[in-house]
Amino acid sequence: MIRAAALAFRERGYHNTSLDDIAAELGVTKPTLYYYVRSKQDLLFECFTAGLAGIFAALDEARLSAASGCERLRIVLRGYALAITSEFGWCMVRAEDQDLDAALGARIRARKAEIDQQIRALIREGIVDGSIRDCDAKLTAFAIAGALNWIAHWHRQAEELGPGEIADRFIGFFEEGLRPR
Repeated sequence: MIRAAALAFRERGYHNTSLDDIAAELGVTKPTLYYYVRSKQDLLFECFTAGLAGIFAALDEARLSAASGCERLRIVLRGYALAITSEFGWCMVRAEDQDLDAALGARIRARKAEIDQQIRALIREGIVDGSIRDCDAKLTAFAIAGALNWIAHWHRQAEELGPGEIADRFIGFFEEGLRPR
């Protein structure tokens, strides 16, 4: 249900997709959807949360690694790029505050802030261990997240480049720019 909703939201837009549309795609009734979610808004939030799972898994993997800050950042950026190129990417980027009530919007902002803070910490750790050149960790994290988030605006599942290839190419751009000189 969540995957079907994410694909429908991406194809038609959140406001142009009804729960009736999603139910029809799944071959169920609208009341069946209400058994699992209270509203379309809750479904959008669940799509956002499902997409974040890959990023948080990558953050956990990086946290357990003894590699350099740059290598651990690479783990996270790969997970981030793969999440953005997934069917949930559009929802992760476009689950705007105006589409959600205040409580759900606050939860999204908190999760995004958590990711941002952990990426900044990895950049700072890379600077300290010499695997990343001296830079402004905050602005660097913003630039990286902005570039990765933009993928959701143009990437389609049927693209010539697959998610892994896109992730590797973007990471290559970042690593070239962050390499100590």
